[in-house]
Amino acid sequence: MKPFARFALTGLLMLLAAHGAAQETRTESLRAGGLERRYVLHLPEGLPAEAPLVIVLHGYGGDADPEYFGMNATADRHRFAVCYPQGERDGRGKRCWNVGYPFQADMPVDDIRFLEELIDHLHRRYGLSRRNVFCTGMSNGGDMCYLLAVRRPELFAALGPVAGFMSVSALREDESRQPVPLFEIHGTLDRTTHWEGDLENRDGWGAYLPIPMAVGYWAAKAKCLRHRIDTLPQGADGLQPVAHRFTEGTDGCEVWLYEVLGGTHSWRRTGVDTCEELWSFFSRYVR
Repeated sequence: MKPFARFALTGLLMLLAAHGAAQETRTESLRAGGLERRYVLHLPEGLPAEAPLVIVLHGYGGDADPEYFGMNATADRHRFAVCYPQGERDGRGKRCWNVGYPFQADMPVDDIRFLEELIDHLHRRYGLSRRNVFCTGMSNGGDMCYLLAVRRPELFAALGPVAGFMSVSALREDESRQPVPLFEIHGTLDRTTHWEGDLENRDGWGAYLPIPMAVGYWAAKAKCLRHRIDTLPQGADGLQPVAHRFTEGTDGCEVWLYEVLGGTHSWRRTGVDTCEELWSFFSRYVR
């Protein structure tokens, strides 16, 4: 496509977005890193140009499935776009994100580069914001959120891992000085991503920090001055969340942890409406 035609097409797409296109959920692909990468994009009705974008990363062996996450309804209420990218298969045949698990040592896929290119692609093609981009993920997708905080803190306005962990290798790699707003939701009885961590790598995912320690690391990095603890109302699922909010950080940065008492490895059973709580946090950083 000639440069002028490409410019005209981009302008037309942004103009259509600004004038409120109809709601749609579409499956598309993007050539990145020599691979054809699939994603599902949900655009609420009447979404303006430069609308916020939330990227949702599935778990290990999962899929780009909007139904599983339920984020589309939240996007429709609060007027932001949602993108569900699809991970590639590893040596075990499982779709995943390459976060450096020991068994991913021979996996050549650079998922961080893919996400960078995806954000740029969505901006150019659909007129979505580059500035107000957020990322959340379940389990392996949550682990990727922590790795993104280390390697690309400037790429996202805030991150929201759910049942994720921060690896010891990511901790030791981190040299960034940029504070990162981060919100973790995690069950205390999670037997896949242990609340107490796994420093000995008993489960084979690589050594990782206890969840409170990982969250505390990002709170300290943001130089948060206050730690407020609130017991939230019991959820309809019978689970009791305890909110730890580290506030008054650099440039207004906050770091939150919802400790779900008795919670397991789950996106939906967290004692709260996970999608609404994530957007409540993300929306604080829309600029």
